[in-house]
Amino acid sequence: MDASQPQDAGHTASDPAQPDPAEKFSATHRRGERGPDETIWQGGYSAVDQSGSFIILGLITIGLIAASIFFPPMIIISLIAIPVLWIIQGIRVWWIKLGVAYELTNRRFIHESGVINRTTDRIEVIDVDDVTIEQGIMDRMFNVGTIKITSSDRTHPELRLHGIKDVRKVALMIDDARQAERDRRGVYIESV
Repeated sequence: MDASQPQDAGHTASDPAQPDPAEKFSATHRRGERGPDETIWQGGYSAVDQSGSFIILGLITIGLIAASIFFPPMIIISLIAIPVLWIIQGIRVWWIKLGVAYELTNRRFIHESGVINRTTDRIEVIDVDDVTIEQGIMDRMFNVGTIKITSSDRTHPELRLHGIKDVRKVALMIDDARQAERDRRGVYIESV
């Protein structure tokens, strides 16, 4: 045997009977699981969640314009303050929207956060214990809200998804994916 060509005892790289180590430990080849994950829903932060902030900013704008009419020296302050406030709010919403992304598959809930440093984390849907919807008055008017996921995941036992459009529909999708995965694996939760 040539020392420049080391071989593993008994098998070569082209041996079809031996699985590739990368395939052996990939999520799609684990015992009892079928194929790759199927995406059920993808989403992120909806700027509609900021409707209350935009309404307050609109009222401030109207107040500054009214103050400029009754007190002419306020015109300069208003001409500077109004665009600056709207630009700051626009950048704030853009930053929040850019900073989060969610994906629900048939087996996992994947959430990404951060703009400069991106963190990606996964929660197995089978580990989800409860899905709760939180909505204020403005949220109900615009069909957005916060979904609170309680799970047995150690890194995120409670995860809040803010600014979700069609919040009830998305919460139901998460709950249905959880139940389908539990049924598929034969996991049943007894009532206490």
